[in-house]
Amino acid sequence: MPKTAIIIGATGLTGTALLNQLLEHPAYSQVTILVRREMPLQHPKLKQIIFDYDAPNASLIQGDDLFCAMGTTLAKAGSKAAQYKIDCTYPAEIGYLARANGVKRYLLVSSVGADANSSNFYLKTKGELEQKIQALGFDRFVAARPSFLLGDRAEFRLGERIGIVIAKIVSPLLMGGLRKYKGIAVSDLASALIRMANDGKTGIDFPEFDALMGY
Repeated sequence: MPKTAIIIGATGLTGTALLNQLLEHPAYSQVTILVRREMPLQHPKLKQIIFDYDAPNASLIQGDDLFCAMGTTLAKAGSKAAQYKIDCTYPAEIGYLARANGVKRYLLVSSVGADANSSNFYLKTKGELEQKIQALGFDRFVAARPSFLLGDRAEFRLGERIGIVIAKIVSPLLMGGLRKYKGIAVSDLASALIRMANDGKTGIDFPEFDALMGY
């Protein structure tokens, strides 16, 4: 039976890849995106909902699979408190409401090294979000842990561009336990999340590079 996918963070690099692939995927008859402003995109399967994350309307979060690609940078957010709200508070709150509404699966874009006990603010935030979602009891929870995301952003980030160039050079040299630090194209990451949402499995997974690439 065709499903409904929900995406939060649909306007970002990974979110856009997810949106495009979900709209063309036969398992889904509807793709709902919760956005602050309407995207200039039309598709028979697409349902855009203008959504206030500070005062979420639970009745609007209806579907089968919730995909979260929400995230920001400290520079863009302006403070650690603002970044934490976007990277952890919002995704956790939407997860809580989605679970209460019967959403069965939560597919999250996390990060390699995510750890609630980390001294690194970003990795600690991602780790805390993983813990919050895990505690909600979804039938299936996948917290993908990619390293560098490879793709073309609409916005220019110099540090990220430099990092991507370095990642492409270094990736072939990463072997054994270092393979998890290989860069991954956002199209491959999106494909992996959709595959895991439809593999019939239950429980919790924290896939890194090899698992995301299907190795």
